[in-house]
Amino acid sequence: MTATAAQPQTSAATAGSGARTDEAANVITGARERIDTLDDRIIGLIQERMAVSAVIQETRIASGGRRVNLSREMEILGHYRDALGKPGTSLAMTLLELCRGRI
Repeated sequence: MTATAAQPQTSAATAGSGARTDEAANVITGARERIDTLDDRIIGLIQERMAVSAVIQETRIASGGRRVNLSREMEILGHYRDALGKPGTSLAMTLLELCRGRI
């Protein structure tokens, strides 16, 4: 089967991106690279948040307090929900679990 004017030829770039044109494939490739960079930054920020949370927990426990402050966690859940909608609550729960460990 040969390509016709109605059917654009696919190159390696379009095949891997799901795009139908090289121009669209280039946009997608650039956007995916940006997402990868953002994901690396997000992971770094989460790791930093985990370290700061560990300091807070250790300090609270050393002073005779509990490891988890439930009212603070409710504030965080509300903040994420207000900013991101219902999925924000799930994201916040995941962050809290990462930062406090299993309780």
